[in-house]
Amino acid sequence: MGRWEPDARGRMAQAALELYLDPGYEQTTVADIAERAGVTERTFFRHFADKREVLFSGSEQFQRVVLAAIEAAPEGAPPLDAVAAGMDAAAAALQSQPDPTFPRRRAAVIAANPSLQERELLKMATLATASARALVARGAEPGEAAVAAEAAGAAFRLAFERWTTSDEPLDLRALVADGVARFRALA
Repeated sequence: MGRWEPDARGRMAQAALELYLDPGYEQTTVADIAERAGVTERTFFRHFADKREVLFSGSEQFQRVVLAAIEAAPEGAPPLDAVAAGMDAAAAALQSQPDPTFPRRRAAVIAANPSLQERELLKMATLATASARALVARGAEPGEAAVAAEAAGAAFRLAFERWTTSDEPLDLRALVADGVARFRALA
């Protein structure tokens, strides 16, 4: 494949994911990714800060989807309902990705590497903090906003884990909604 083929970023993400699964994340270098994608290392670094960012480069967009849905929730909606709408929007976005296998493969790579697990937890903690701020901006009391954001985040994480590890095709949105409903029942 020539260097000037379109969608270098997509090719690099695909190549990285394939290499992270075999031979493994730790064994894969940026040079390996660039070679498999048919680009130079310099091109790789124009798109990603390091090899870890291939897996986390969508975090900001993911957060924007959640926060936009929280903001768009009906006026007067309880904090948990508003943040659940954000998690539902995130689930819908994940389910509609062009490559439906990407989330499952990405999750497998992260599950196999403790430093990537730590980064994933940090991403979700950052999302919970941003979600709580968005709820406060809607008028929620800060403590209630924090609890709602953490609860919906936990429901999302558990649903996502089940979705990515199941051998059956599951609906992520339904799993998230079920998780939020279970939290309500416990509360």
